[in-house]
Amino acid sequence: MNSFTHRDVGNTAAETPATPRGDTLHGHSYQSQLRRRDWLWVCAGVALGMAGATAPSVFGQQPTPPRPGGAGSQAKTELRRLSPTDEVWLDLKHKRVIVGGEIVLREGTLELFACLKGTKEHEAIVACATRAHVVHAGLLALGIEPGHPVAFRPEYQAAAGPRIEVNVHWKENGAPKQARAQQWIRGVQDKQQLEQPWVFGGSGFWEDPNSKEQHYMAEDGDFICVSNFPSAMLDLPIESSQSNEALAYECFTERIPPVGTKVTLTLRVNPAAKPADATAKPADAAKPTEAGAKPPESGASQP
Repeated sequence: MNSFTHRDVGNTAAETPATPRGDTLHGHSYQSQLRRRDWLWVCAGVALGMAGATAPSVFGQQPTPPRPGGAGSQAKTELRRLSPTDEVWLDLKHKRVIVGGEIVLREGTLELFACLKGTKEHEAIVACATRAHVVHAGLLALGIEPGHPVAFRPEYQAAAGPRIEVNVHWKENGAPKQARAQQWIRGVQDKQQLEQPWVFGGSGFWEDPNSKEQHYMAEDGDFICVSNFPSAMLDLPIESSQSNEALAYECFTERIPPVGTKVTLTLRVNPAAKPADATAKPADAAKPTEAGAKPPESGASQP
């Protein structure tokens, strides 16, 4: 597998070295695709074998409020922690991955909604205390297979894959709050809330030419992106520049809690969503949103 880096300047791309096509898929040979899949399935198998662990603090011990009179109203949701060092849990009952994080940005333009802690906090709203491959493995454990990341050569091809619903949970004066991640992001030009979904493109691997060790590219911080990166684990299925002069999205400041607020993200597949138009531009894709529109009730997105 060839390693590469990419930065989008306007509508041009630079890869070093040039990626051979032939029997490759987005710069990675089919053999390498198989190796990465096997590796991630091993991670998923280890995750499923771990015992339940303490739930994230925003959820307490019960991430999903029980429905009154429901059959499970007295039972606590069983979570499986995927790693002793990563704030990631698997909720098999509700088929979702739960990730701990913290708000690190409320103002300015964005390349990501969420990065990994210690990576791109200057251009992401949330920093998550995890490694990207652990979350990827959790999605695999739920039976969610990635599609492919964005490609820029020989021509632009948007990221594709299962649509992933991302919700944010936090506490405000002791009361639980919830929002769709899109509600915290708006267009730089039209000031409208982001309406595009995220898709599980799945990032990719690069191989160290000396050690032959494979590295999951999203570990550099490209976790949940709003600018297109071939290394993104989750990306938008539309063209969205990563050039500083042409960034399409910014923080929806008045909707975001204070910096330092602990949050929990939930990721789950959204099979009911209509396919996104991969040819749409961000300004064309956004739907008008009334100023001051009230976000959905806290239980609206719950299973």
